[in-house]
Amino acid sequence: MMTGRVNPARRLEDQGIRGLGHVYYNLIEPALVEAAVTQGEGKLGLGGAFLCTTGAFTGRSPKDKFVVRTALVEGSVWWQNNAPMAPEAFARLHADMLTHMQGRDYFVQDLYAGADPIHRLDVRMVTELAWHGLFIRHLLRRPARAELDTFSPDWTVINCPTFKADPARHGCRSETVIALNFDAKLILIGNTAYAGENKKAVFTLLNYLLPEKGVMAMHCSANHAIGNPVDTAVFFGLSGTGKTTLSADPSRILIGDDEHGWSDRGTFNFEGGCYAKTIHLSAEAEPEIHATTSRFGTVVENMVHDADTLELDFSDDSLTANTRCAYPLEAISNASLTGLGGHPRHVVMLTCDAFGVLPPIARLSPAQAMYHFLSGFTAKVAGTERGVTEPQPTFSTCFGAPFMPRRPEVYGKLLAAKIARNGASCWLVNTGWTGGAYGTGKRMPIKATRALLSAALDGSLAGAEFRRDANFGFEVPVAVKGVEARLLDPRSTWGDGADYDRQAARLVGMFAANFGQYLPFIDDEVRAAAIG
Repeated sequence: MMTGRVNPARRLEDQGIRGLGHVYYNLIEPALVEAAVTQGEGKLGLGGAFLCTTGAFTGRSPKDKFVVRTALVEGSVWWQNNAPMAPEAFARLHADMLTHMQGRDYFVQDLYAGADPIHRLDVRMVTELAWHGLFIRHLLRRPARAELDTFSPDWTVINCPTFKADPARHGCRSETVIALNFDAKLILIGNTAYAGENKKAVFTLLNYLLPEKGVMAMHCSANHAIGNPVDTAVFFGLSGTGKTTLSADPSRILIGDDEHGWSDRGTFNFEGGCYAKTIHLSAEAEPEIHATTSRFGTVVENMVHDADTLELDFSDDSLTANTRCAYPLEAISNASLTGLGGHPRHVVMLTCDAFGVLPPIARLSPAQAMYHFLSGFTAKVAGTERGVTEPQPTFSTCFGAPFMPRRPEVYGKLLAAKIARNGASCWLVNTGWTGGAYGTGKRMPIKATRALLSAALDGSLAGAEFRRDANFGFEVPVAVKGVEARLLDPRSTWGDGADYDRQAARLVGMFAANFGQYLPFIDDEVRAAAIG
């Protein structure tokens, strides 16, 4: 197997990583697929997609993620949300992992995190599995081959699924570990083959570094109008709320589906690909995403398939409900070539309301936008995290608490300043339940959600008649073309209005109880939105 290009002065030996078996630098997709199949990591599917499973870990392990506690980050990390690891424990972990790697083959990918060259991070991914190299080659941004001759990594990520941590020796919780060391500019991942840990580790890293440069790091998808990058929209939301689906609008240009920055220059994608959920994916509703599952080089994770025909079963969640596919952005016909957009004109916050209380869309004042951004209300969708088997209501601040190293108000104040400076309109969109709570009601029709978003983004919704919601105070449209009127009034979709009122009061109480932690850090206008 041939190795790809690499800066001769920046081989692993120059980083103190010695004694390995074969090291394959910057292999392109065909070579990575060949290596993964040859090593028995998975098999070829229809069209040359790579079919694999991730073993016991079919989602992220947030409780096994640590930040090394040093003087450099002591005063800036949100320690209530980020478990600390002692520097000495990390040193032992690093040394033991390097010993474990001796004699084994590894795959190195030198990649960019960030489409804006001013703010990008140069990341070296060292992976034990060839398909992890393929995955991250899709998900981060690929330098031109000539650029690899001078590539020098800012950060290095080492991923060893066969390495098991020792909690007593390494200061962690279990045999699984994800540890970020800002002094060493090093991330170590062990005992999990779930590929999402690779990209989310880099996202967490950017979430810490970029705010110091005045850049808002966002767990969001983004798109812009065709021929007009200035008309940009961003869609905040946790996994399963519709970020990928709703941003992949054929009438707009897709900037990216998950992670972006908002700088003084505009919006930029952190990634070079998409990591889409495939459970119940259909060619009718999402033809381009569906088509990627039979595209050469697409990584198809944990999907059940026919042993003879290799046909994928999009409804089988026996391995996990968190089935996914990873592919480069160029697989989507309307994807941006640059990964860049303007300052967002529209900030959309997606929530999956398992209580069936919130309307399908609401217009937010800037203060209300900060309230809902800091609240981050949604439902954990089955399979996204280990142990979650059905939707559970939760509050995940900034719509991404597991990836936020700094305190929430840091991101909240930065977003508020950018909204105010650029005059963005703000919307809350519920893709969850209507007509009752989870188990009684039904999911919001995707057709209605698309129609409402289209009206918001093209400006026509701004001229509609609005009513004030009695529970949350935001504005809800009374009528929108192409949308059933009763959907816009959640109470009317319930069989018993009194049941809705009780459920709504319960949800309002949950919001208030959760938001109490932020009251000391917010201004009077946001405080009024929280308690009024």
